[in-house]
Amino acid sequence: RRDLLATRSRRTGQKTLILLHGIFKLAVRQEWMTSNPVAHVERVGIRRRTEFAVLTVEEVMALARVAPTEQDAALVTVAAFTGLRLGELRALRWRDVAWSKRYVHVRRSYTGTGEKTPKSGKARSVPLSDPVARALDALSKREHFTGLDDRVFCSATGAVLDDGQIRDMFYAALEHAGIDRDRGTGKLLVFHDLRHTFGT
Repeated sequence: RRDLLATRSRRTGQKTLILLHGIFKLAVRQEWMTSNPVAHVERVGIRRRTEFAVLTVEEVMALARVAPTEQDAALVTVAAFTGLRLGELRALRWRDVAWSKRYVHVRRSYTGTGEKTPKSGKARSVPLSDPVARALDALSKREHFTGLDDRVFCSATGAVLDDGQIRDMFYAALEHAGIDRDRGTGKLLVFHDLRHTFGT
């Protein structure tokens, strides 16, 4: 629990402990174990925000400047200026970028089990603003993985990006850029807040 809360969000810690509790509870019920080793572990509470935490345009640009790679910079920029969810960014393909019509199709979302339709259950399109167009244009000039079926944001082998590594990059960039994660809301900024930033 201590390690989870030191390295991951409280929400991730909460979900992980709930899962572990359920696994061991089943093991006891099936008589595979005599006791549940996490039965008395203190639950992780989640404080709800009273308002959204968002970044300014200047802060988004500062994050992009300190991002470790061009792809990471583009990922932050696209997230903040399109409002795509993390799973949608991980599933985005080059064929989804409509350069001439100036929009991005959001057709799929990547979850831990594979790709599916977006959370809303239907595809949508979002505007291809100037910052997004510039970031994607620069990324489209990389040496590999620029075909229509290739992922826009991918690993060194063209595979889907690890969501934990994306979040770690985001938190490190916030720190490097000197951006306060608390924002006075009582809850630390998370990657999903880039979606809220777009909403403003």
